[in-house]
Order: sequence, then structure tokens, then C-alpha cells
Amino acid sequence: MKATVKWANEELFIGHSESGHSIVMDANNGALAPSPLENVLISLGGCSSVDVVSILQKAKQKVSNCFVEISATRVDTVPKLFSDIHLKFVIIGNDVKEKHVERAVSLSADKYCSVALMLNKSVNITHEFEVRANAL
Repeated sequence: MKATVKWANEELFIGHSESGHSIVMDANNGALAPSPLENVLISLGGCSSVDVVSILQKAKQKVSNCFVEISATRVDTVPKLFSDIHLKFVIIGNDVKEKHVERAVSLSADKYCSVALMLNKSVNITHEFEVRANAL
């Protein structure tokens, strides 16, 4: 896997993936685009969500939607690394069993999500979930 990042102007940078996609990053606290660290959180949420939805689908759960709210705390010293990240998964569907969601979240965190497994070495990552029924 390869990628490149090119300086666009001032504090804007454009990342290009080997698969041909691009993302804009703003080093100015995310004024015009997500900052590099915001992209780390988005990547963690994306990686985990892919796992959770896939595991729930394999368990024959009737999931119609999934989103994850991510909050993070950074240390006060430079470099301002993440100290803690919390993910709250919200699973929406019909007759979705909490035990399956709990298992999916655990498997993602402990076994499948590459981003989480890399971050786990230096960041305290916690999880919770909520199951909501589809609105009628």
C-alpha cells in the first residue's frame, strides 16, 4: 500500500491514495478541511464500523443503519498525541440483539480493526453501543 501527500498552499495538503482517491487535510486546526488527526479519528470510526456492520450481517441481524460518534482527548504537551478515544456505536434495525452488537464491537476492537490495533499501543480506546429500533 502506498500514498503521497502534497502541499497545496498555506496549511492545506492533499493526500492521494494508491487506489486513486484524494483527501484534503488542513493543518490550521481543520479550518478548511479535516486536520490530519481528525482524519485518524475518521479512519478509526470507518474501520471499526465496517467490521461491526459486517459481523452483524453475518449474524443475520437486520441492521438498517450504523453510525459511530467518536470523542478524543489529547495530551497538553507537544506532540499533542491522543491519550483517550471513545467510540459510541449506534445500531439501527429491527430485532437487533444486543449480545450480537456487543460481540461485534469487541471483535472489531480486539481482533479485526487495523487502525484500532495500531492506536491501542499508545491510546486508551473505549467503546459503548446503543441499539435503536427502526422508526415506523
